[in-house]
Amino acid sequence: MKPLIIIPARGKSKGIPDKNIKLLNGVPLIHYTVKAAQEVFGNEQICVSTDDSRIKCCVEELALTVPFLRPSELATDTSATYDVLLYVLAQYEHNGYNPDVIIVLQPTSPFRNATHIREAVSLFNYDLDMVVSVKETRSNPYYVLFEEDEDGFLKKSKQSSFTRRQDCPKVWEYNGAIYVINVASLNEKPVGAFDKIIKYEMDEVSSLDLDTPFDWYVAETVFKTPLK
Repeated sequence: MKPLIIIPARGKSKGIPDKNIKLLNGVPLIHYTVKAAQEVFGNEQICVSTDDSRIKCCVEELALTVPFLRPSELATDTSATYDVLLYVLAQYEHNGYNPDVIIVLQPTSPFRNATHIREAVSLFNYDLDMVVSVKETRSNPYYVLFEEDEDGFLKKSKQSSFTRRQDCPKVWEYNGAIYVINVASLNEKPVGAFDKIIKYEMDEVSSLDLDTPFDWYVAETVFKTPLK
């Protein structure tokens, strides 16, 4: 396996301003992800993709070189992750490193650790498009999710006769922490078009993804009072 670990860290964030370098329990948020990656891979295999010189400086405090800044057109609210991954991949291939697996670690998952990364990677094989980290969702479409019909009435997203949530089929949601992607698949189509995907399950705390101030509050609370 020739891996390239990509940590996408755009400078602008609306929900939590400057969240990637904001201190969480006294540590810049992005440091949790960089340190977890460094426990598993060499620095030469890790790329923080950012458009922000402040994030670059913050990352380089951990002795990790940020080899280039992302172009501004790939750092907007509408920029596709697919385009960012292809851009980073092209830079490394141009410099003589041709990875066959990309491992995407979003910096908004501070409780994802090196063990999670190793376990997810161990599930990968080249017959797959992707291994992705998930958690069991509480929002089960067989039970608690509804859509409005053309008359404005709520109808179950998935029709069923289940009377208890426990009896519904398990449903998984991506938690945003780990994506182990086959480069051959990525060169053919975007991640959303993959069909050979298997899950790596994580627990609820490890799956925390920081997108809103409330998410941040929960994470700070977990650090101060860990669940037993």
